[in-house]
Amino acid sequence: MSDMIEVVIDSIRVHLMAPQRVLVLKQTNAARYLTIWVGPYEAEAITIALQEVEVARPLTHDLLKNIFTAFNARITRVEIDKLQGDIYYGNIIAEVDGQEIRIDSRPSDAIAIAVRAHVPIFVHVDVMDQAGMAPEQDMPAQSTAPAQKEAPAPLSAEASDRLSIFKDFIDKLDIDDPDKDQPAKP
Repeated sequence: MSDMIEVVIDSIRVHLMAPQRVLVLKQTNAARYLTIWVGPYEAEAITIALQEVEVARPLTHDLLKNIFTAFNARITRVEIDKLQGDIYYGNIIAEVDGQEIRIDSRPSDAIAIAVRAHVPIFVHVDVMDQAGMAPEQDMPAQSTAPAQKEAPAPLSAEASDRLSIFKDFIDKLDIDDPDKDQPAKP
């Protein structure tokens, strides 16, 4: 397994313009990250397991974990071992009767099971080299001087008139003495 890098789930991010989520994996021994687009259901399945939310009935990934257990198969790890185009490929690695078996899986499903089984997640070194990001190296250099803030542009007369209703409202608020309108206490 020297060609594999262990990662942990750093976060699951929401893309505001699309239904997909971004799963962010962080290399355990370095500041390098791998981002994988996942569907909302897979993201929810991972989040539920991470937060250890109790559900009334087993969800799909809970069911799969229970099937492994029922057949005396011990999940040992999951791997993301290939990237072709924009598609990641993964495996669930289990041990049955002393023999290792590899089950082809989408990485999001494998990770949802890994979280439930409390097993490590590994990424092949070639995948991490191809798609991993190190913030310090990938960020553009910034100047050391802080940016000067520009003064806001003056409001037009029309805009000032529209905002005056809010100014009048705020001016009428009596926020200096919050107990002024309260009845006297006995």
